[in-house]
Amino acid sequence: MQAYYGVFCPSHDAIVAGLLGRPPETQILVVATDRIVAFAAFAAIYPGPGLKPGFFLKELYVSNSERGRDIGTMLMCRLAALAVERGFGRIDWTAARANERLLRFYDGLGGDRKEDRIFYRLEGERLKALATRA
Repeated sequence: MQAYYGVFCPSHDAIVAGLLGRPPETQILVVATDRIVAFAAFAAIYPGPGLKPGFFLKELYVSNSERGRDIGTMLMCRLAALAVERGFGRIDWTAARANERLLRFYDGLGGDRKEDRIFYRLEGERLKALATRA
């Protein structure tokens, strides 16, 4: 996944430590053969419409060699089933506007594009700067 996004990939030990130390609210669905080929990382969020909880899908990733085999659809179906089982009212996620294949995939799942929202990220030095204002 890191190679796909063109970002730094930590060592194997750092990845394992990150997984073991992830926030307890974070869950990960994994599809594996002899290796992990896909995963969905998500967390419960509250509140949503009608003051119901929901899921925020942080990452849905399917390795290049496995794309087009309905693995992403299978993961999203399982996530939807978990939401329904837990009485959650929705699943929210973001998608890169420039990735037309991804947008078609999410459109095909029945997701509504919420064009009235803008995704923000606060990180690095700006995150630290805001923290000093507390």
